[in-house]
Amino acid sequence: MKTVTRILIAITVAAALAAGYYYWLQRDRTPAPPPQAAAPETPALVEQAEPAPEAPAWDAPQPVQHPIEPAPVEETLPAVRDSDSLITPPLSALVGKQAWSELFYPEEIIRRIVTTVDNLPRREASAKLWPLQPAGTWMETVGGEGNLIISPANAERYAPYMTLVQNVPVDKAVTIYRRYYPLFQQAYADLGYPDAYFNDRLVVTIDDLLATPEPLEAPRLMQDKVIYQFADPDLEKRSAGQKIMLRIGVENAQIVKMKLRELRAAITRQPAPAATPATTPAVTP
Repeated sequence: MKTVTRILIAITVAAALAAGYYYWLQRDRTPAPPPQAAAPETPALVEQAEPAPEAPAWDAPQPVQHPIEPAPVEETLPAVRDSDSLITPPLSALVGKQAWSELFYPEEIIRRIVTTVDNLPRREASAKLWPLQPAGTWMETVGGEGNLIISPANAERYAPYMTLVQNVPVDKAVTIYRRYYPLFQQAYADLGYPDAYFNDRLVVTIDDLLATPEPLEAPRLMQDKVIYQFADPDLEKRSAGQKIMLRIGVENAQIVKMKLRELRAAITRQPAPAATPATTPAVTP
């Protein structure tokens, strides 16, 4: 009961980071937002995300690129929809009961993780299906029109998630992942990819997150009605996962990348891609 948790965490890292992304786009609307309303009830996971244009299409089974070494069979695994009672104890023990209750959505956790992993390399990642709860506070910005940026203090919003990422050992997370991998694979097939291999998709997602640029300066923002966007077109067209990494701040992103490299090495037995060099964002008048 030690492996799935790490995957959940490193990915959760991605997902947790994603929590900030959704709030950034959908709820962080003005520099002086109204009092935060009570969070709506978590919707049941009955709807599947529509495949994005950039989603890979498989007309025939694809060769497995990164096979997961199967764990010894110790128990009969339930259906994905009935797996919460099985997976919750090891995950809760791994991340800690308090973090589990405060940061995660425990219902259909495997399906949430798999869906989020699949969506992060796309342009949009539905917040309805994230495994992590949102940061819960408004994004902080500084500057005015034409010189608006995310405040350096904004990175503090993600402190609980960064603590989670740093404290969860990758080897134990991967052990859980291997043990319950058939459930992850089945959840991926249920998304509409019966001939694709989930661990390969996980590696694609990790590589996409690792490719996130690290600006030397805070990227400029612009506001389209009630939604903030990056002023740099190159940043604005990035994947949902990379936008999350950009918004959490360079230091937090480096913490996440370090863990993602460990995770990638553990699930592929291959070194991760080279670190992304720091860059200066383009300025859009």
